[in-house]
Amino acid sequence: MPPITRTLIYANIGVFLVQSFVGAGIEFSFALWPWRTPLFHVWQLLTYGFLHASFSHLFFNMFALYMFGSDIERTLGPQRFLNYYLVSVVGAALMQLMVTYLMGGPPIPTVGASGGVFGLLLAFGMFFPNRRIMLLIPPIPMRAWVFVTLYGLVELAMGVFGTAQGVAHFAHLGGMLAGFLLIHHWRSESELR
Repeated sequence: MPPITRTLIYANIGVFLVQSFVGAGIEFSFALWPWRTPLFHVWQLLTYGFLHASFSHLFFNMFALYMFGSDIERTLGPQRFLNYYLVSVVGAALMQLMVTYLMGGPPIPTVGASGGVFGLLLAFGMFFPNRRIMLLIPPIPMRAWVFVTLYGLVELAMGVFGTAQGVAHFAHLGGMLAGFLLIHHWRSESELR
């Protein structure tokens, strides 16, 4: 496993262990709160991406980070990979803040590395479009670009129709959008093929 992917996984696990001992109080300072609340602080645009709501939340995010992050880090190199991941996390946070502002609702915090993970998923589909991915349930093989496109559309539909309450679907899409824009910028600068 490349060094930044490994470090991100260890950092997320470490923060989760701290969360387990400290309790929910850590969320008051480091989860992403809607910007119109007094609990919002600018550092939350990054720190929320290292907090998780449960062990299963952490496990699936870290599994995806391991699955997709390794190939993306090898493609981009460690420094660019870290920049890409963090831009996806911040892009997801900005999208979540915008959607919660426009839709209103109770001021609840957002946590999880999913925005960064969805950015990596988007990059995987762009860099390895024809690589086969096997779904677990149902076990259907498909090309990476098809998987990423379908997953993005499902996230959009779930966000629009309000299914799976408590999941930040638009944050996931924000991570994908931020990742897409950064890759597009790098390609336009002829830094990345």
